[in-house]
Amino acid sequence: MTTKMKTKGYAALQAGGPLVPFEFERRSLGASDVAFKITHAGICHSDIHQVREEWGASLFPMVPGHEIVGIVSEVGSGVSKFKVGDRIGVGVFIDSCRDCRNCRKGLQQYCLNGMTGTYNGYERDGTTIAFGGYADLFVINEDYAVTVPHNLDLAGVAPLLCAGITLYSPIKHWKTGPGSRVAVMGLGGLGHMGVKFAAALGAEVTVLSHSPKKEADAKAMGAKHFVVTKEDGWNKPLRRKFDLVLNTVSADLDLDPYLQLLDTDGTLVVIGLPGKPYAVNAGSLLDGRRSIAGSMIGGMPELQEMMDFCGAKNIVSDVEVIKADYINTAYDRTVASDVKYRFVIDATSF
Repeated sequence: MTTKMKTKGYAALQAGGPLVPFEFERRSLGASDVAFKITHAGICHSDIHQVREEWGASLFPMVPGHEIVGIVSEVGSGVSKFKVGDRIGVGVFIDSCRDCRNCRKGLQQYCLNGMTGTYNGYERDGTTIAFGGYADLFVINEDYAVTVPHNLDLAGVAPLLCAGITLYSPIKHWKTGPGSRVAVMGLGGLGHMGVKFAAALGAEVTVLSHSPKKEADAKAMGAKHFVVTKEDGWNKPLRRKFDLVLNTVSADLDLDPYLQLLDTDGTLVVIGLPGKPYAVNAGSLLDGRRSIAGSMIGGMPELQEMMDFCGAKNIVSDVEVIKADYINTAYDRTVASDVKYRFVIDATSF
């Protein structure tokens, strides 16, 4: 049995506190484990919510990060999926019960016994704190990691492990393809991935944004249309124009103008997490058999499918790469929507 692995990273030591340098140990390598040197870790808005305890009580010290890519440095004796030197990715969860009907279907994100989050919780043993990817080293069971295509830039790949799969999963589930009419609400870290995926699958994509200055970016990513939602009545010309509306916005808003965009049997998928429940006008649902649905990341088979799709289509996230000592500033800029479109930490700077 190998010894535990010394690791350097950044952690929040208390709720709302700054992230600071932090040294800790990863578990020793088990037979089914893979160790890898992290090259890049994405900053997801959910990292900020958890550090600042905006989603309820958190566990400290906390090493955030669930958009993790790197190069395999060591493999356990029973590992068959990876070898030293391979490119590897880890996302929002690091384990699940493996036995419930959802896990057996490859829907580990909906594990009936609860998936094991990459950080801000305990590992499956119930006693070991799970530390995330703001660090230089990671250890993972091979079943909960994916292979990263060789042609993709690793910095741009990191956000695919959360922002990417969060949009890829519903886009695929609702069978987006040629002839599909898709509207994406918001062009942020999540929304810009929705535009790229839906466009790559042949859909006609419209971006709905309160920010006129994002139009050029949206169209460069594959959107055919861009609609500014600031003015009253913006939705009237678009009523019954879409099969799928993807709500990537976490702010509290009135869903009714967006429900009215749906054609018969259309679906509005809630992806962002607002601070309070939505009020829904039942009449807008009844008129056209419209649906509101939700979607959360993806399971391991779909995560690998997305990676392979990105490799084939040369899709990565638009990123701004930063050093570790910039994390706290990056948090403030993320909250202010001052990033195009995802911050990614260069893990060599830990």
